[in-house]
Amino acid sequence: MRDQGLSQAIRVAGGVSELARRLGISQPSVSNWNRVPAERVLEVETVTGVERMVLRPDLYEKAAEPAAEISEIDSARAQEYALLAALLVRAPDAGLLDRLAQLRGDASPLGLAHSSLAQAAADTKADRVEHEYFNLFIGVGRGELLPYGSYYLTGFLHERPLARLRSDLNDLGVERAAGVAEPEDHVGILCEVMAGLLSGKFPAGQGADREFFEKHMRPWFGRFFSDLEQAEGATFYRRVGTLGRSLVEIETEAFTLPA
Repeated sequence: MRDQGLSQAIRVAGGVSELARRLGISQPSVSNWNRVPAERVLEVETVTGVERMVLRPDLYEKAAEPAAEISEIDSARAQEYALLAALLVRAPDAGLLDRLAQLRGDASPLGLAHSSLAQAAADTKADRVEHEYFNLFIGVGRGELLPYGSYYLTGFLHERPLARLRSDLNDLGVERAAGVAEPEDHVGILCEVMAGLLSGKFPAGQGADREFFEKHMRPWFGRFFSDLEQAEGATFYRRVGTLGRSLVEIETEAFTLPA
């Protein structure tokens, strides 16, 4: 029997076949689910809008309702960070690549980055991007890039920056989800946390996003995304690097302005 979270996702999508199509997988795969698999939660949330806490309450605690309505700007920022998180935590599958290919952008730096990413998504295949992701971030022994704050800030993994981050996440009430192997200073996880702060999924006081960005992202995110743009093994992910660098530059400039 399907659990409530999966049933709601199927209902919102318009049926099992439509959910499978949006995910880029076969209908029998979804039909055989009793609940949304842990590795598919974020993707199902993206394609249906059903929150992860509803899809898998055993993995994600339901956050308190936001105290105030989220501004249009913060909502847009949250979407940008959520997109980066979805692309950096794991390689996109065929369904996500199809949706990325529909992105449209204006003449702004971020808009141009969207257009470039859309073209890159249209020009590639899921297996090719999966191979690229493996070589860049995992590798045999290690990938071309190590996407961790501790490494960028100290040259080593699991160092003091990770301990400080864990302390701040604890203060924010953000807990590590069961089954997540990556340390919290992974670039994709930090983007996911920022998206949660901006969207109100993680309860925090006013200005928490700025403080989190300044302490845990600004010191190294720009370098990481620049490295990703220039990585020898990057093709599709070169465009992800451009998107990330553009967002970091916008955020950095915005946070220098008076509140």
